Amino acid sequence: MAGHFAATAARIAASEGPILILQDTTEFIYSRAQPGKTGFTKTINAGRYKAGQPNVLTLCGVLMHSGLAVTLTGTPLGLTAVKFWTRTKFKGTLALMRHINPTRVPIETKESYRWLENLRQSFALVGAAERCVHVGDRESDIYELYCTAQDLGTSFLVRVQTNRLAERPSDAAPHDPAHRVFAQLAAAPWAGRHRITVDQDETTCCR
Repeated sequence: MAGHFAATAARIAASEGPILILQDTTEFIYSRAQPGKTGFTKTINAGRYKAGQPNVLTLCGVLMHSGLAVTLTGTPLGLTAVKFWTRTKFKGTLALMRHINPTRVPIETKESYRWLENLRQSFALVGAAERCVHVGDRESDIYELYCTAQDLGTSFLVRVQTNRLAERPSDAAPHDPAHRVFAQLAAAPWAGRHRITVDQDETTCCR
């Protein structure tokens, strides 16, 4: 990937204006009689057999988390970071979470650490922290990620998942619900509307 990353950095340097770096995870699914030889991605509910028993399928393959640099008009400039991995443990993880507080587990031992790694790898390649806006979905709503972005002096746009404490006046009560993220977003004026066509007869509006 070294040649590709170098070309991406050159395209970004030759472009003007802000750069969006889009982070997300992709699954490469491979059909295999022995999925353990490739690695696990997840298990899915594939309906039920004729006798009524649930049909649970194990999917095997490789996962990739990447950062894609694009201009504000959507022109792709190339990948800025990439990480490949497989899962060896896939059973019983939900049951395990009932016995372990995930907030007490170091971020470095979690799969979600890939978001921080991607951010640092992209920063090391591109630099120009003031030009870059890293974009992620709800899965990237991670406190440690915000700390990393702040340390690097770069910006991050995320779809909020957790109703965190927001900045509040000094005289406000520490746990006043009005000073949480969801309440402040609901009270904020709309900056604009963007209509998206979902299919031929359906549109949605986001602000």
